[in-house]
Amino acid sequence: MTVFKFNLFALFKLPSAWITGVRVKEINEKFSITTVKYRWINQNPFRSLFWAVQGMAAELSTGSLIINSIIKSNKKISMLVIKNKSEFFKKATGRILFKCSQGEEVERIINQVIETSKPRVINMSSIGTDEKGDKVSKFEFQWTILKK
Repeated sequence: MTVFKFNLFALFKLPSAWITGVRVKEINEKFSITTVKYRWINQNPFRSLFWAVQGMAAELSTGSLIINSIIKSNKKISMLVIKNKSEFFKKATGRILFKCSQGEEVERIINQVIETSKPRVINMSSIGTDEKGDKVSKFEFQWTILKK
């Protein structure tokens, strides 16, 4: 899938992410980068990016890798977040990038699900950094992947 198609997907299937400014910036077989900019619509009372908006951007950076691999496999496979954890290190202001670099691991898991027809769980993380490159937050998602 292309960046344009993922962002179009977000518009129709993830409208809250779209409205708050979450966008896929780059995606390939190895990593995905999403971005969101601090604005009025996604603020918290402390003049920074609301934690849930950061979570949407982080989740999309992990989930887009899974979606990309599922599309590439041409099989019917479902995915679902079953657990998540987050840590925050500093105020998120300006443009925040979330990167997940587990694309090759995702592809291995998808192939195992296809071969065995057994569900698999994958732990994925996404690091949020600000425009200076400072770590703002870290999100961890546990995804379950199942062949339909």
